[in-house]
Amino acid sequence: MIKIDALPAFNDNYIWLLQAIDARRCAVVDPGDAAPVLAWLKDNPGWQLTDILITHHHHDHVGGVEQLKSVTGARVAGPAKEKIPGRDLALDDGDSIEVLGVRFNILAVPGHTLGHIAYVQPEQHWLFCGDTLFAAGCGRLFEGTPEQMHTSLQRFAALPEQTHVYCTHEYTLSNLRFAVAVEPGNQRLQQRFTEVTQWREEGKISLPSTIGLEKATNPFLRCSEPEIIASITQQKGLEAESPVAVFAALRAWKDTF
Repeated sequence: MIKIDALPAFNDNYIWLLQAIDARRCAVVDPGDAAPVLAWLKDNPGWQLTDILITHHHHDHVGGVEQLKSVTGARVAGPAKEKIPGRDLALDDGDSIEVLGVRFNILAVPGHTLGHIAYVQPEQHWLFCGDTLFAAGCGRLFEGTPEQMHTSLQRFAALPEQTHVYCTHEYTLSNLRFAVAVEPGNQRLQQRFTEVTQWREEGKISLPSTIGLEKATNPFLRCSEPEIIASITQQKGLEAESPVAVFAALRAWKDTF
């Protein structure tokens, strides 16, 4: 049995902690800060950190890697096409890795960064997607093109709808504000906005999401919806000719929203 918890870091990051309960072994995803992980290990004596999984090279995802590796000896896995501190295993599209007795498949998902990868566990329906897909949103295009990011998001959309989405920032409420502005007629979206607003007022985490929920409420996965196309046309004064063009206009709008 593997339990998954979120360790808060910085202002809005989450470090995902995977725990193999019977074996008392654990792994973490994108530890931008070593302190929350070391604090958890101190509070849970007898546990061993065996693996550190990295999705991309940004400092708020890799800043704690070298200290954690030095203290625990954990194996570091990360994208082959990016410079990852302390990396022991370079992963690219189509590869797989066994962590805590469970196999993860690797998807290359360029857009936020060019070498960004995601970890998919098909039997348990887990997706660790870094900063590519967010709850009700997606990452900024720091390195890649709109076409690359749109393609990456469509790879996620093709996963089973029950797949749990473990992204790495608590951006959900601000993303939903934008989504409601883009698609105000979406009743499921309005319901989600109300739910998440209440959760955040109560101090509750808004994650994980699911692929099904994202397909129903995330504008960046809904670029063929007529209301979204109409909003883009009105906001940007352009006639979007393809889902990629709609995506590009949405991302540019979100950047200044």
